[in-house]
This record gives sequence, C-alpha cells and structure tokens, in this order.
Amino acid sequence: MTYPSLLKFTAAETNILAENQATPSFDELEVQSRWFSGYFSRDHLSNHGQKISIVSPGEWNHGAGPDFINATIEVDGESRHGPIELDLDSRNWELHGHNVSKHFNDIILHIVINDSGPTFFTRTSNHRDIPRIILSPATVRNALSRPRLTQALARPGRCLRPLAHMAVTDITSLLRESAKHRARLKAIRFERTVQLHGFSQALWEALADALGFSANRHPMRLLAQRLPIKKILKHTPEDIEAIIFGTAGFLSPNLHETAPYDSRDWLEDLWTRWWKHRPNYEFPVTRTPAWSTQATRPGNHPQRRLAALSTAARQWPSLSESARQPPTFKNFSKSLTALREPFWDHHHTLLSARTEKPIKLIGKSRLEEFLINTLYPLHPENWAEFQKIRATAPNQKVKRSCERLFGSLAIAKPYLKFAWQQQALLQVYQDFCLEDFSNCTDCSFPEQLAQWKSTDD
Repeated sequence: MTYPSLLKFTAAETNILAENQATPSFDELEVQSRWFSGYFSRDHLSNHGQKISIVSPGEWNHGAGPDFINATIEVDGESRHGPIELDLDSRNWELHGHNVSKHFNDIILHIVINDSGPTFFTRTSNHRDIPRIILSPATVRNALSRPRLTQALARPGRCLRPLAHMAVTDITSLLRESAKHRARLKAIRFERTVQLHGFSQALWEALADALGFSANRHPMRLLAQRLPIKKILKHTPEDIEAIIFGTAGFLSPNLHETAPYDSRDWLEDLWTRWWKHRPNYEFPVTRTPAWSTQATRPGNHPQRRLAALSTAARQWPSLSESARQPPTFKNFSKSLTALREPFWDHHHTLLSARTEKPIKLIGKSRLEEFLINTLYPLHPENWAEFQKIRATAPNQKVKRSCERLFGSLAIAKPYLKFAWQQQALLQVYQDFCLEDFSNCTDCSFPEQLAQWKSTDD
C-alpha cells in the first residue's frame, strides 16, 4: 500500500462525514492570491456551458475597478484579453455596483465561489453578458491547503493501539511515504505558479511566504505577487526598498519625525524615494495587506521580514540561478544567510533604536524551512540529502499530532529527530485527524494501519 492509495481508500468514508456541514467562510484576498498563483485548475465550464481556459491571470489592479487587469483567457477556443473580477458571492456583482460602473465594462470573466443560480447573470452597464465560473468550496479549501477542522481534540486517537503494535520499520515506512507525498503536493503547487509566471517569480513568492513565518505568510505572498520581481528589478536597489515598504503600507510623510535621531535622515530619504513611485504602486486602503504585529518577537516583525525580502531582491539574479542547483543548494544557502544591509543590520523595525550587535536578516531556521518547503520538494531524486536535515523543536501542530497518533510527545520522540519526520506527522494529522468530524469514531485510518507493511529491503 502506498500513501496515495491509503488516502484514496479512506476518502469515501471520510468525505461522507462532512455532508451536513455549513459552507466554510473564506477571505477574498486570500482566494484571489491563490488564484493568481495558479493553485486552481486552468480549465473550467462557464454558467452557459462555455469552455474557459486561463492563459494568464493578469496583474493585480492598483486602482478602482476589477481585481485583475491584462488577463488572457480562451472562451471556446477564442482568445480574450482584459480584466477579471473574483467575488465570494455572485450577488456581489450588483451589491457592489459593478453592473452600473464603467470600470467593469471590459470584464472578460467573473469568478465566484457561492453562486446564486442560473437566474442570476453577470452583466455590465452596457448590458453585455459576462461568462461566470464557479470555484466550489471544496476546491477552494484544497487550494488554500485548509482541512475541514482547524484542530482535533487534544487527546490520543484510535490509531494509538495499532501504531503501538506496528514494527518500527513499518512506522518509518509510513512516515517516509507521507513525507514524500507532502513534498509532491508542495512541488505541484510551485510548478503551477511556474507555468503561469516563470521560475523566478514562483521563487520570489515562495521566499516571501517563508519570510512571513506563520502570522504574515499571506500578506508577504500577496506583496510579492503585487510587486513581481521582474518589474521591481527595473528600479535601483534603494528604490526597490522604498517601493516594497511603501506598497506594504508602512511609510508616511512624517514617520521620520517620530524616529530615533540617527534614523531620521535615512527614513526621510526612504519616503522621498517612495513618493515618486507612489502613484504606480500604492493600493487602496481596502486592498492593503493586513499585517500582524501582535505577540511578534522583534526578529519576526513584518518590517524586518520585508527588509530581508528587499535585500534579497538586490541579489536576485544570482539567487534565482543558485536555487536551480541541487542537491544541497550550497551557494543559494550561503548567499541567503549572508544578506546584509547597513540600516537593518542594527534595527528590528523602522522606528526601533539601534542595536549594538549586528542582527542577521535570515537565520538558519528560516533558511531550512524554505529549503524543506520549496526547493527540496522540487527534486525528489535528492531525498538522501533532504532526510539529513535535523528537526527543530516541535511546534504546537507537531505536538498535537504526536498526542493524537502516539499518545504523547515522549513516545513519539524517536520519530522527531529529522525534519522529514515532522513533515510526515503533519501530513497524517491533516489528512486524517483534521478531516474526521466523528472524533475518531468513524475514521477508517486505524484499521488500515494494520495492513501497512514496509517496502524496505
């Protein structure tokens, strides 16, 4: 039995448990971000039965009007170029006044999640009917990598008994296959972005996502999408930094007046540089990323993460090239951890006091997370190198999965030494514990464990 076959065998019984659950709620910007990254299918059927193919999702719109501009699609084989609008509910087209706004007259496609049915039509102010496609809640949940439950109850599950009787080689085999399956999923998502935007842009978005840590992953990726690396590399290094911080919404004309004295000139210059690019890059307040700064350690503050991203942009051509060089990505790792910038070497935020000792922009743990989640999955042939990476201290999700599967963190300790083992536990927990509404009662995973046998020689 392979891990995908295990998922397929248990899926029928697991899915039926969710039939009566309410439609999940989604954040519209997050769905738009995943759409832009190519996490959804490129082929759809419209509300009128037309075959819709997505050639290019376009660019994020900075001004009034549709969400994306300069997109290209095919409708029954006929190419169309123009804006795209994505709404959570098809009724928002009229509720938000798009049907009477001239800014939406050139729309070529309306994307919705909750459809109001065949009686509702997407029409422009000049009475043109717009093709509409539907992204089902299940499809959106899959694109967002969001399971049905946010977390399972903090107690041992029914798999505790069969796992206790499984040979160590069989458990190791199960976890190895789970880790490889997780890596394949990550590689597929990355390659979808590559197909739409190229390797360099996909890498740029992935790095921003990794730098976002946990609380700011979505805003960081959103920023990297709105500021394509190919576009911002046309500017000077100093202007790149100003554009990134300005687009993120962290700059204001009087910011330097509230800063420590030795930072004021630098901040004033940053604002001056941003001012000349502001009309081309600034987004409305309603579309500005929602940054999280609560309970954030200084080293994880989003401003410091943006500093790392802008500094990486200065060396992007060489970074992008070295990211294509497995098996250890030695040059890429060395370049990323060696990033330096005079101001940020001694400041945590734009307004913080200067530190005596220099601070690294990107540390070892952030680098390893990026390698684990992005580069190693792209090269399954280098599994031997991947499995050498030692694990960091288990986070809360890993601890919870250990409690569910093994009964305690202490019992699971032999399977927490390496990063791939933690990745495997997280995948099992997501695929089974977070997809089961019966609190283990109806889950078929424990019974299937008894049939798992190692394929090792």
